[in-house]
Amino acid sequence: MSQTEKEGMQESVKSTAAFNKKSRGFTDEERAAMKERAKELKEEERASRNKQQGESDVLAKIAELPESERVMATRLHEIIKTSAPVLSPKTWYGMPAYARDGKIVCFFQSAQKFNTRYATLGFSDMAALDEGVMWPTSFALTELTEASEARISALVKKAVSS
Repeated sequence: MSQTEKEGMQESVKSTAAFNKKSRGFTDEERAAMKERAKELKEEERASRNKQQGESDVLAKIAELPESERVMATRLHEIIKTSAPVLSPKTWYGMPAYARDGKIVCFFQSAQKFNTRYATLGFSDMAALDEGVMWPTSFALTELTEASEARISALVKKAVSS
């Protein structure tokens, strides 16, 4: 093989190697984007697991309630989930609660557990229920009627409106 042929082969090998390097790998930007996406997927999966676990925990606490409160809490759970799907169910002080970004927005309190006259639907300061200089943040519940369910739905929607 002549010197010219050797040089030609070496040049061919170099250009093939350069081409293969470029075509086989990802750019720094592509790698960074893939890492970000992987991070997003992990976070979505974690949030989904937390929401599923929260749902299970809330349903278990509701199942422990006395019959009359169990019926009410089950219906409240349905109303809240339908009215504000952005809220994640979780327990708070051993009672059903609903959070946004990890912060409690509304909660149910059992009359029996807290030895009070009536069960309560409460809203934290995270709820956007502000009206003037004074507004209610807790509501006594003795039973759920069509009218009270509509009011609860409206309150929950308003609570997450901000």
